[in-house]
Amino acid sequence: MLVYAVADIHGNPHHLETIRNTVQREQPDVLVVAGDLSSHFGSGAREVMTALGLLNVPVFAIHGNTDGKSTRELMAQTPGITDLHLKLAHVNGVTFVGAGGTVPVPFRSRLALFEKGMVRQLERLMTPGCVLVVHPPPFGVTDRVLGRFNAGSRSVAALVKKQEPSLCICGHIHENAGSAMLDGTLVANCAMGRASAGALIHLENGLIPDCQMVVP
Repeated sequence: MLVYAVADIHGNPHHLETIRNTVQREQPDVLVVAGDLSSHFGSGAREVMTALGLLNVPVFAIHGNTDGKSTRELMAQTPGITDLHLKLAHVNGVTFVGAGGTVPVPFRSRLALFEKGMVRQLERLMTPGCVLVVHPPPFGVTDRVLGRFNAGSRSVAALVKKQEPSLCICGHIHENAGSAMLDGTLVANCAMGRASAGALIHLENGLIPDCQMVVP
């Protein structure tokens, strides 16, 4: 099974064109968007939803810290796009679980202002081997800013270690896009930017996912 994962589109037409071309070329089974579809305050959300809805592939998406209420409303209204926030979705026998939102604080990220309730809901939904989709990376993994500071989420890191998903798809930290292991889980920061156009991830039962970053 092939997953094309992206994050941090930020309403950028060039990013949307790259996504369209990659989907046409690679023919993934699912496109996962790990937040920040629009720019600040939801700017460009309608254009993003229209472009994603026209792709001939299921789209699972969560909201990020730049996505307003209107972004989620448009997501719910667009055929072909599934809002994965605190929900399950399945493709080819693989379970996807998501949690949208991020609160950036100095050199750290939180899933929400009141994280404990959200984490409890995620724990009830997750099963070993599932795919977790969140906006911020786990603390200490693909989360370096300014080349020096870790700015990921400690709650996500603890959740990954406890629930053992096979794959954690994230974004948010643009300058540290890439993949790395956290215990037995592959973490793929698929933020789009100058050096990355997302990630192509091959999933096979019982094997560590194979992740290849897409060059813009």
